[in-house]
Amino acid sequence: MNSKIIRYLSRLQLISKRRLNAASVVPKSTIVNTPSHDRQIVTSPNTIGVTWDEKLTSIYHNVWLRDHCQCEECLHPLTKQRLVHPSNIPQDIKSTAIEQSEQGLTIHWNHPTHTSFYEWSWLHRHSYNPRLQTTLLPQKELWNYDIQHNLPTVEYEAVMNSDDGVAEWTSKIYRYGFCFVDGVPVSSEETEKLLSRIAFIRTTHFGGFWNFTSNLAKADLAYTTAAIEAHTDTSYFTDPVGLQMLHLLKFDGEGGKTLLIDGFRAAQILREEDPAAYKILSTVRVPSHTVGDEDTFIQPTTPNPVLSHNISTGQLEQIRWNNGHRSVTDQWDNPDNVTRYYDAMRKWNEILTRKDSELWIQLQPGRPLIFDNWRTLHGRSAFSGCRQMCGGYINRDDYMSRLRLTNLGREEILKRLF
Repeated sequence: MNSKIIRYLSRLQLISKRRLNAASVVPKSTIVNTPSHDRQIVTSPNTIGVTWDEKLTSIYHNVWLRDHCQCEECLHPLTKQRLVHPSNIPQDIKSTAIEQSEQGLTIHWNHPTHTSFYEWSWLHRHSYNPRLQTTLLPQKELWNYDIQHNLPTVEYEAVMNSDDGVAEWTSKIYRYGFCFVDGVPVSSEETEKLLSRIAFIRTTHFGGFWNFTSNLAKADLAYTTAAIEAHTDTSYFTDPVGLQMLHLLKFDGEGGKTLLIDGFRAAQILREEDPAAYKILSTVRVPSHTVGDEDTFIQPTTPNPVLSHNISTGQLEQIRWNNGHRSVTDQWDNPDNVTRYYDAMRKWNEILTRKDSELWIQLQPGRPLIFDNWRTLHGRSAFSGCRQMCGGYINRDDYMSRLRLTNLGREEILKRLF
């Protein structure tokens, strides 16, 4: 066996023996309060409560606390993987003693004999009854066409030369749902390098990083000169792409303006003006597909609603709206929702096409656009002439990873996981 592993296991055994001896001398059901940090601790047979400075009390189940012990016997210090299976924790596990200190709470458990320590900051951060902690990510800012006077923008050199530049870039994408990059070389190769500063580029049936024009190389309206109404891309994937970049390399013609719409703002308006329509678009699952090319037939594992919400917070999380890729909707839990669904789509479209919802921009060489495909709808006006574009996709999870790491740092992120 590897010598490092042997030393590590020996150290765990020593720690376990010391804790076993320490726990055996602690009187049962005692609570020791340290005067410098005297919090009110309330216990019941199955829970422990901590009262905070804001006069709120968080209630934690004993089994939950034991499952989330942070010691090296329970959580691997390097890999951050759990070492104790929850099935080995008795449902009726109880504390034999609880001790306070300025740093946190020490709990001695009765079965198996074990001692756990929880920092006050950790307990506050992971309070679930009630939820106390808020996200450290930037606040999303909803916008209308007035944002044209102050478009979110970063500099190419800043993004390419430092992670601080990437932090500013990903932060603005998260806050506004889109961002421009100024000073980019008018080159497909350099644009690909730029996009890769966030994460690896996602390959789809369109390819990896793509160059395209109106030559119908793919059976999609993007490869034509036709107008394209506001939509989100890849609504037909089980996991739609997170970010999309578009860079106009060359344009010799007229028209071809890019349309951007803040889908979260449109959803907020829908919820305020027609709550019933909002509920329909949040619950009716819409089948979708892409089958234009002979070697492509893509459908999501299960149909999804237009508006999807985070199951933990209830907040709007994703918009899937692409009228062109809607399939036949022939499965209804309630047939009465058929007419309600069409009414809701009319209302949704009416909000999207309001003049103050639409931001129309003529893309320029050297200034690529990147946007959040889960929030920002995009489209295009018809055009004539030659219009050469390049671009690519980034997965949502990879984008969020880069956003968190560059803006919060690994240490802060790990505090919120463990």
